[in-house]
Amino acid sequence: MALVLLPGLSNLIEDISEEKKLPAQVVESALREALLKGYERYRRTLYLGISEDPFEEDYFSNFDVALDLDEEGYRVLASKIIVEEVESEDHQIALAEVMQVAEDAQVGDTVVLDVTPEKEDFGRMAAATTKQVLAQKLRDHQRRMIQEEFADLEDPVLTARVIRFERQSVIMAVSSGLGRPEVEAELPRRDQLPNDNYRANATFKVFLKEVSEVPRRGPQLFVSRANAGLVVYLFENEVPEIQEGSVRIVAVAREANPPSRSVGPRTKVAVDSVEREVDPVGACIGARGSRIQQVVNELRGEKIDVIRWSQDPGQYIANSLSPARVEAVRLVDPEGQHAHVLVPPDQLSLAIGREGQNVRLAARLTGWKIDIKNSTEYDQASEDEKVSALIAQRQEEEALQAEAEARLEAEQALRAEEDARLRELYPLPEDEEEYGAEASTEEPVEQEQPSAEAEAVAEAESEAEAPADAETSEDGAR
Repeated sequence: MALVLLPGLSNLIEDISEEKKLPAQVVESALREALLKGYERYRRTLYLGISEDPFEEDYFSNFDVALDLDEEGYRVLASKIIVEEVESEDHQIALAEVMQVAEDAQVGDTVVLDVTPEKEDFGRMAAATTKQVLAQKLRDHQRRMIQEEFADLEDPVLTARVIRFERQSVIMAVSSGLGRPEVEAELPRRDQLPNDNYRANATFKVFLKEVSEVPRRGPQLFVSRANAGLVVYLFENEVPEIQEGSVRIVAVAREANPPSRSVGPRTKVAVDSVEREVDPVGACIGARGSRIQQVVNELRGEKIDVIRWSQDPGQYIANSLSPARVEAVRLVDPEGQHAHVLVPPDQLSLAIGREGQNVRLAARLTGWKIDIKNSTEYDQASEDEKVSALIAQRQEEEALQAEAEARLEAEQALRAEEDARLRELYPLPEDEEEYGAEASTEEPVEQEQPSAEAEAVAEAESEAEAPADAETSEDGAR
């Protein structure tokens, strides 16, 4: 068969490689796979309307496509085994036929033959299949490279540029480093900030949330503007003491998308210093608020509270409710991490925050359940009685949970024991194979010699059977 010409093949590969940001070898491999699928489609169309498709799934595994970039064309090649009698023309070839060309050929050898169909016979369906498979293979390679490039990225914060909008998501262009090509990433609605203006070509700092496998789309990048990791990154870049290690960020609680529009985004950051002479809060705020202002500007005016972390839970809770002034903190249930915070009447609304945002973030930051109480109306005896009832209820629920877990473990143990017993009685095929393998590894046991008593019994049985044999032979003679 002649070479099927593809004018401009080399330029086509170079253009695709540049457009898709893929190596030329990857494009060539994808093109070969697509042409092979097109040839498979061509062969299957020959049986349409005549008979059932005779080809199995791996029928064409011995076929391949060779690209000739110099002459700009391709050939379809088939590897066939030399046999005496041919049963499958696509996989075998007769020895007599091969010996006309190569006299030293032998049965069992493999030859590669050109089975390229004529360009006119290839068909429209096969050409469409080739085009479709090529596009799919290129997308697969591109997404696989994206996944490998971004999966182990050390710096999870990227600079992104708005490209377009799809439904409620923003599609952005991101790059993993200097000189690397830009790829698309999706910023879902839930990860956007309400104060952001996502206009075309606007740039933002985004947090690489995940590189996940999306059905029918392959590896996909998902970025976020609402992730707490973005706040940590911005502080690390603005505060030299954090980079040096003298100040550390202990915890972050962020509400980037409040449940109500009347409440703006807000973040609380707990910081601590390794060195006593360093003020962690002052270091993060900077002279006249210069450092924290840079973070606020990047987050489009989001309110940020920097508070000092403390090993004392009471002090830590009091700090977390900043800017409210706290009179006292009662750890009413340390085991259940439940605290009552007493504040003056004029600080009550400030401690709770608009729609409870301040106390909600403080609870997330500290991990404690916080109840804000008016210090002038607080009845300690009554509150202790309520707390005692809550503690009793919690302990009862924990006891029931522990009892349920113990019962479940006991049931699982009984089930495992029953399964083991049944497998001894009715072994599964894999068990028998393992047993057979173990038995084969054991040393052969010598066969015991029959005892004298056993020999005597066998001899007596043979004498008793002898007359019957004799009578049978006489009847046969008659």
